[in-house]
Amino acid sequence: MATDILMPALSPTMTEGKLARWLKNEGDKVSAGDVIAEIETDKATMEVEAVDEGILGRILVQEGVEGVAVNTPIAILVEEGADVPDASAAQTPAAVAPAAEPVAANIPPASAKAASKEESSERIFVSPLAKRMAKDRGIALGSLNGTGPNGRILKRDVEKGGNAAPVAPKTTPATPVAPDGDVKRVPNSTMRKVIARRLTESKTQVPHFYVSVDIELDALLALRSKLNATAEDNSFKISVNDMMIKAVGLALKKQPGLNVQFTDAETLHFENVDISMAVSIPEGLITPIIRNADQKSLREISREAKDLAKRARAGKLKPEEFQGGTFSISNMGMFGVRDFAAIINPPQAGILAIASGEKRAVVRGDQLAIATVMTATLSVDHRAVDGALGAQWLNALRDIVQNPYTLVV
Repeated sequence: MATDILMPALSPTMTEGKLARWLKNEGDKVSAGDVIAEIETDKATMEVEAVDEGILGRILVQEGVEGVAVNTPIAILVEEGADVPDASAAQTPAAVAPAAEPVAANIPPASAKAASKEESSERIFVSPLAKRMAKDRGIALGSLNGTGPNGRILKRDVEKGGNAAPVAPKTTPATPVAPDGDVKRVPNSTMRKVIARRLTESKTQVPHFYVSVDIELDALLALRSKLNATAEDNSFKISVNDMMIKAVGLALKKQPGLNVQFTDAETLHFENVDISMAVSIPEGLITPIIRNADQKSLREISREAKDLAKRARAGKLKPEEFQGGTFSISNMGMFGVRDFAAIINPPQAGILAIASGEKRAVVRGDQLAIATVMTATLSVDHRAVDGALGAQWLNALRDIVQNPYTLVV
C-alpha cells in the first residue's frame, strides 16, 4: 500500500510553502514522529514529522522548490517490500504533521486554497511554478523535457532552458534601463514576499492616521536602574522595551477601545491584551507575542521577550507564538531614531512606534529644564478608532510612563 505525504498547513493562514530540505532519502525507513523535512513558511523554517511508518519510496518535490500548495503530494510512503508507484498514490490522508500544532488566536481564518493539480496543455504536465517560470522566460513548454513523475515539467527543467517561444512584450510605461556596473541579484525569500504583500495591503486598504506625543523618560529610567541594581540574578536586566511593553498593556486596559480589530460586519473587542513586538531578523521582520502583557511582571516580560527574540532569530518560533496579537509595538530607539511612523499589522487596529530617548529642553512652569524625552507615534486604523480616542490612549500611556511605579504595583 502506498500513501501520499502531503504538504502540511503549518499555520492557519498558510496556503503554500517552500520545501527547504529533506532529512530522509528515498529508501530510508520512516517511523511515526521522525522529522522528515523542513518547510519554509512566510515566518519561519519548521520541521515536519511523519505520522505513519514505512519506507520513503519516492520524493515528488525536490529541495528548494517554492510555492508548493498545501495538500500537494510531496513524497510517497510505502510499506516495506511494496512496489513504489511512479506518481502520486492519490491517498487522502496526510502522512505528515507539523512539529508544533498551530493555534489560531484572534485571527480570522484565510480562505483555504484547494490542493494544486497538474495543469495540462496538449497533454503537457507542468507544475504551477515551472509554468510561471517558463512564461516569464519566454520558453515554450513543448521544448522542455520533464523529469518529474509522468514526465511532469518541474522547476529544474525550466532552469536547464529550452527553445524560446515568441512572447508578446508586455506594455510598460517606460523601457527598463539596465543599471551601470555589476548587479547582485538576491531572490526574494518567502518571508520577504509575504511582508511586501501584507504591508502593501495594509497601506492601501487600511486608512491610517497618526498621533505623536513626547514622553519624559527620566522617572522610568531611574526606576529601571533601581530594579536592575537590586536584582538577585546579575545576568538579568530589565530593558526600556520590557517596561514599554508593560506600559502599553496597562494603557490598553485603561483605554480598551484600541484593543480591537475591524471587520466588515463588526468590530471585535478583546479582553486579553496580547502585545506583538517587532523583531528584526535577517530575512525580514517577525512579531512574537507577549500574551496578557498587562498581567505579567516586568521580570516575566523581560525573560519571555528575550527568549522569543532569540528563537525568532533562529527560526524556531511556533505558529501560536507569532500569530494572534491584539496590538503591536515597534521599537527603533536603539538606532538613535528621533521619530517614525509604523505600518499597521493587519488585522490589528494599532501599532506604537517607539523612538530614541534623548536629552531635550523642556518647559516646566516658567523655567527651562533638561529631560530625557522620547517621541512615540501611534498608527491607528481609522475604521475602528477615531482621532480623539487615539489621543486619549497616548495620554494614558504618557501618564503611565512618566509615573512608572504603576508598572510594579
